[in-house]
Amino acid sequence: MHFIGAGPGAADLLTLRGRDILARCRVCLFAGSLIPRAMLAHCPEGARIVDTAPMSLDQIEAEFAAAAAAGLDVARLHSGDLSLYSAVAEQIRRLERLGIDYTMTPGVPAFAAAAAALGQELTLPEIAQSLVITRISGRASAMPAGETLEGFARTGAMLAVHLAIHAIGAVVARLVPFYGVDCPVAVVARASWPDQRIVRANLGTIEAVLAGDKVERTAVILVGPGLAGGAARESALYDAAYDRRFRSSAGDNS
Repeated sequence: MHFIGAGPGAADLLTLRGRDILARCRVCLFAGSLIPRAMLAHCPEGARIVDTAPMSLDQIEAEFAAAAAAGLDVARLHSGDLSLYSAVAEQIRRLERLGIDYTMTPGVPAFAAAAAALGQELTLPEIAQSLVITRISGRASAMPAGETLEGFARTGAMLAVHLAIHAIGAVVARLVPFYGVDCPVAVVARASWPDQRIVRANLGTIEAVLAGDKVERTAVILVGPGLAGGAARESALYDAAYDRRFRSSAGDNS
């Protein structure tokens, strides 16, 4: 059994490792609502391909068990990266109960694709050096008591808020007291897909902007002063006066 992070949407953002595993698995289970069909072109001819979007966890487990009984390797494609909001944990528990071995291959996370779409780094010297990846409570599950937008906002860090575009008003109301109305916001919907959309505003205007340019799902909300761009202190990494292992400020690299 092989879990594969399929990336944020673009078919060519699948990793080489993921592609190669997919090409040798006779069964492929994929999240059809979030993974492009073009990615399935890497499956071997005649492979059993199952869209899990309408399936329950019990039904998915039955596919795992049937493939294992037949001696077939399974590729399980999940959008983004497996470490974030992937619902892999409960599947792993089922596999362990069944005694089925598994591997995990990471993928490109949505927040990274969003930053690439914006054409900017999320960590800028002396402005933002931390990125908080979070969400808000929803129908699927509540947030742990200690993990709140307000708590993270107090740090002033860059925020990447997932699974919350439907509640942008509540997100804004909770963040304004800490970041202020002028703090930049970027909403990237369906990052890396052909219909990718980028909406830029600030905390004081983003609600109104989105009211006229509605985004309903599959979006990352980025919030933080670092999104303003402009002049930031240059990193010391390439400063000629900065000594580092492979280059001395005196110019002696021996």
